[in-house]
This record gives sequence, structure tokens and C-alpha cells, in this order.
Amino acid sequence: MSRLFNAYVIIDWSAAAKPATGPDSVWIGVMKRDVRFRLTFEAFNPATRQEAETKLAAILDDMKKRGERALVGFDFPLGFPRGFAAQLKMVDVAPWRGAWDLLDKLVKDKADNSNNRFIVGGNLNRQLTGSDFPFWGCPPRDANTNLQPKRSRPHGDGDLPEFRHADEAAKGASSIWKLYYNGSVGGQALVGIPAVSRLKKARGDRVKIWPFETGFEDLAKVDLTDVDAVVTEVYPSLYKAQPGPGEVKDMAQVRATAEHFAKLDEAGKLGAIFGPGKSLAPEVLDVAEREEGWVLGVDV
Repeated sequence: MSRLFNAYVIIDWSAAAKPATGPDSVWIGVMKRDVRFRLTFEAFNPATRQEAETKLAAILDDMKKRGERALVGFDFPLGFPRGFAAQLKMVDVAPWRGAWDLLDKLVKDKADNSNNRFIVGGNLNRQLTGSDFPFWGCPPRDANTNLQPKRSRPHGDGDLPEFRHADEAAKGASSIWKLYYNGSVGGQALVGIPAVSRLKKARGDRVKIWPFETGFEDLAKVDLTDVDAVVTEVYPSLYKAQPGPGEVKDMAQVRATAEHFAKLDEAGKLGAIFGPGKSLAPEVLDVAEREEGWVLGVDV
């Protein structure tokens, strides 16, 4: 059975405000086959997000020249919990696209990694609730009326959900509303979604975002005609990575995640996990496709 992809590129993102390498920084892992068709792995650890975008573009450009296709997985949410777009009164655009366009306008991420994610979180809180909710988490020096270091209250009836359906299914995933401290996937999403949006805009229809543009359906090779890359959300913590000699945990996780999808593809089983699985309700599938997104490989 022919494989869907030639390479599996997994990105462990970071919202660091300064250039950084090593643990808790950006890692790009690339799993592909060598001239003898053996799976080989290479990792890159750019010090800034701008350097990471440049490196990822070079990787994809090289693959395109070779006529090869990549699965590209980012380890942060590509969408917000259901109702986010409606509460911000986004109309005439798909909810996920409206959220991406909004972050494109609001997020400023400089070459030295300094960024305004806490200002953005506070401004979104003001628009959503006129208070310091639902986004939370920041250093005390960045606190203001609309964003506090600690969560001001739990989510209740009438609030936007704390978690997406995918987060609940993944069991242990953090909430996108959390912008700081360990597991602050929200901070990564605020600076990461604009990076994915730029990648998409630069490459147009040759890059497809799953499940927003592909649908929540099994993927076959015929679906990938004229497609250079499929971008997905991944959750590396699902794969039990054991760091090898000289590896930090982040590097081991992107390696294990890339290897997992490569092996599924080799076995002819990868296409099926782009589908809805066995038990997702129709309303969950609908909101995943339109707004929340999903984590590749997570079922309920």
C-alpha cells in the first residue's frame, strides 16, 4: 500500500519571550526515509520563532522541489472553544478563519521573541466579557484590569467552555485560556496560530489545514493531489518518549511523535485517523470542522 506522506514534520512550539534553545524552546523534528528507504530522524532547535518559521519554510521548499509531501504537526490548538467567534461577532467567515485573521492583526511577535501575547489576552477578555476572564496567566508585571496571573473564577453556565471537545478527549490537555506557567498552551496558540496562518497564506491551496479544510474524513492519496503538506494539531504527550543520549525531552517527543505517524503510514493505517473515529457525535464533528479543530490520533 502506498504511503500518504514522504516526511513527518513535528513542531514543539514555544511562547518564550527571549531567544532560547534546549529544553522548553522550539524543536522541529523531521522523520523521512533515506536513499535505502530507512526511516531517519533529524532535529532542529532554532532560538526564535522567526528562525523556526524560516527553517520550516526551507524544509517544505526542499520537499516540494523533490515532489514530496509532508505531514506537519504543531503541538498547540489550531482553534478556540465553541462560541468564541460568535461572541466576538465574527460574521461572513468560517469561525476558525475569523479567529486566525483576528490573531494575525493583534499579535506582534518580534525577531528577538518579544511578543504582546499578554496584551492580546487582556484585550480579548475585554471584548469577550468586559473582565479578566476567560484568558488568564501572566507575570505579575504584565497584570492589568483585564488579565490576572491567576484564574479569577471557574467556568460556569453561559461561559465559553474551558476546554474544546478535543481537549476533553485527549485527557490531560491544558486549556487554551491559560497563557502562562507550565502547560501554557494558550500562550503558544496566540503566537503560533499566526505563524501557521502565514505558512498557509504563503502556499495557498497546496497546504491544507485539517480538519478545517479537509473535512473530518478518512484521507486517501487521491485527496492529496497537488497538495504539498497537510497541517494538523498533535499532542506529543500521548507518545511515551524516552530521551536517548544527548536528547532533551522536547527533542525526544517530536521524534516519537513523528515516528508514530510514519509507522502508521507504512502500515496503511494513517489515512483512517483523519476520520471521525467510532463514537464522535455529529454535533462534535461539526464544531470540530468549523471552529475548534481536533488533535490528530485522538479518539473518544
